[in-house]
Amino acid sequence: MKNLILVRHGKSSWEYSVGDKDRPLLERGINDALLVSNKFHENRLDIDMIFSSPANRALHTAMIFCRQLYFPLDKFRTTEWLYDFSGDEVLQFVKDLDDNLKTVMIFGHNHAFTHIANSHGNSYIENVPTSGLVHLALNVDQWASIEKGVTKRTIFPKHLKE
Repeated sequence: MKNLILVRHGKSSWEYSVGDKDRPLLERGINDALLVSNKFHENRLDIDMIFSSPANRALHTAMIFCRQLYFPLDKFRTTEWLYDFSGDEVLQFVKDLDDNLKTVMIFGHNHAFTHIANSHGNSYIENVPTSGLVHLALNVDQWASIEKGVTKRTIFPKHLKE
């Protein structure tokens, strides 16, 4: 059994004249990431590795989660493979993961994460929102063999604010 936890980066700002990779989180993005990470922390799920897109907004979201989950940074990496919007490179990255890793959390972007959540989970998600988390349970022993799994849990900021 493999567990893939997808987290879309927090709400980012378009106010600054910076390249796409350098866009920062808005205060709302920070607050939403804190809400979702705190809710997820209640699960006490043992995560083997966390990977993030190198984009500032994804990296900052990942750091918020690492801090809230008390996750050791020696098990954290950035990778260009997650700076992908189609899902093709993200999926290839996942399929290439070390099979010794049972539970992996990745931080990245849409449309890639909505596509992967829908193609590998059993619940349709219209759109993974910013700071949204989708936990997929995959009944395989090798990452390269991933197919349709179970959407074990979703945590979206708007559900925590109601």
